[in-house]
Amino acid sequence: MRIAEPTVERLIQYYRLLIQMKEEERKVVSSLQIGEILGIKASQVRKDLSYFGEIGKRGVGYHVNRLCLHIENILASPKVWNVALAGVGNLGTALMAHAAFQSYKFEVDALFDVDPEKVGQEIMGVHCWHVDDIAKVMEERGIEVLILAVPASAAQNCVDKAVLSPSLKGILAFTPATVVAPEKILFYRVDIFVELEKLLFFLKEREVKQK
Repeated sequence: MRIAEPTVERLIQYYRLLIQMKEEERKVVSSLQIGEILGIKASQVRKDLSYFGEIGKRGVGYHVNRLCLHIENILASPKVWNVALAGVGNLGTALMAHAAFQSYKFEVDALFDVDPEKVGQEIMGVHCWHVDDIAKVMEERGIEVLILAVPASAAQNCVDKAVLSPSLKGILAFTPATVVAPEKILFYRVDIFVELEKLLFFLKEREVKQK
């Protein structure tokens, strides 16, 4: 079953919210309550969740633990993915320290940088190689996913080297730069400044409507 990308994004939001509710020892939640917290229409919440089978009761809502487990099973990975991080500067280090990097779905198996003070060192328990060796190391270690946290000026060059590894399947790039990758590589770009611009634009629109 192919799930549309917006649906996957909403499922992840539901899952994070349900984890929080479990920690708060909340037992039941309605689609209306989920929608109000996340800014999603209740009808959309019900549609998303019913798409994977009826797990709620009309007039009662969803059992938090049961729904959380249900979505966890949908999002579950069939294996632990080997991941590499290119760029161990401020952003890369912050990503490594983030709680999400303790996920059971992937393991950061290699780091890459050009800084001679970092190359050859163990950083947060992971060995760091020079970016020039990225394709060779990724192939040897069977790394399938690359997280790109290098400066914008170095992003394309890093990708060009990484895609030479036959094991590479996907790239998540934290860069404002326009980067081109082969069609066989699943490529996602996260541009924090685009998201900030969107936020500021819609805040401006809201203020205009309120005048």
